Amino acid sequence: MDFIRYAEASAGLLNTRIAGVDDLVGHLAGREWLQPQVTDRDCMLLRRFQRELRPVFEASGAGDTRGVVDGLNELMVRHPITPRISDHDGDDLHLHVATRSASVAELLIGESLLGLATLVCDLDPSRLGVCCAARCTHVYVDASPNRSRRYCSDRCSSRANVAAYRARQRLAAAPVGTPADPPAGVPVENPTENPTQSPTESPTESAV
Repeated sequence: MDFIRYAEASAGLLNTRIAGVDDLVGHLAGREWLQPQVTDRDCMLLRRFQRELRPVFEASGAGDTRGVVDGLNELMVRHPITPRISDHDGDDLHLHVATRSASVAELLIGESLLGLATLVCDLDPSRLGVCCAARCTHVYVDASPNRSRRYCSDRCSSRANVAAYRARQRLAAAPVGTPADPPAGVPVENPTENPTQSPTESPTESAV
């Protein structure tokens, strides 16, 4: 049983839009034996689980260890896991996280929670996060040796690096003494205005 893989799959599940059966079947590419079992109820349960699980990733990204631990413990109470020993590979005994009668949603939820709980205990509660790329809300699992991951995908990482490079190029090309553009949302002061002048006063009125 590959707990890291299950933890990473939980992020993939959270990043997947599950509007209906077709979406969930697409998410299960590579697990064809599960696809015929997908139902509308599985989709509904997994959408709810997505809403329940996201705060755990957000807590980890914010450095809230207690929020991660309490969040996962609460979810494991809400979604009990029933591991069993499987011998379908002959001599290769290993654990499955659900019984044979479990639904697709129960299986995916069990894999996600057991994978995340093991990751948090074996590595660190700070190994989860929300992508730092602008306008991206996807989550990720950081299994890197130096805890350096900040983006959900290579695509987001590359786009952020390109944006940072272009910003440095614009700064280097600006003439010496040219003021930098103010941050978005910061009002620009008009140097011709009297700072003590009321907005409704005329220049002559304020001078009296």
